Amino acid sequence: MTGCGRKRVREAVQSRGSSLRHPGYGTEVDDDAHERQLNIHMDTEHLAGVYANFANVSFSDYEFTVTFARIDHEVDEGDVPGVVVSRINVSPRFMKELIEAMSDSWSKYQTREGIRNLPESDR
Repeated sequence: MTGCGRKRVREAVQSRGSSLRHPGYGTEVDDDAHERQLNIHMDTEHLAGVYANFANVSFSDYEFTVTFARIDHEVDEGDVPGVVVSRINVSPRFMKELIEAMSDSWSKYQTREGIRNLPESDR
């Protein structure tokens, strides 16, 4: 991955708002108060992500599975066609942290949109 690609990933992650807290990262790890930073690399073909308009969540005693799909809602009769675009498996602890981060981001989004949609006052 090129340096430019890493910069875009870093900017994209920073612009999204909430992130998950991983034990040992972004916290003090020694007496000198050094912070460990995640260094996540992404191939350029994954930068755009994939579009999903449907998700299914299932779980077992050990993990949660989230399946993302793109569904064609324009079909009037018969089965609704769709294709799985991604599937993730996570631990229950990670799922809890993911839900908290998503809730935080949703709250920030609603606040921003609420401010943006305020009516202008006549002064």
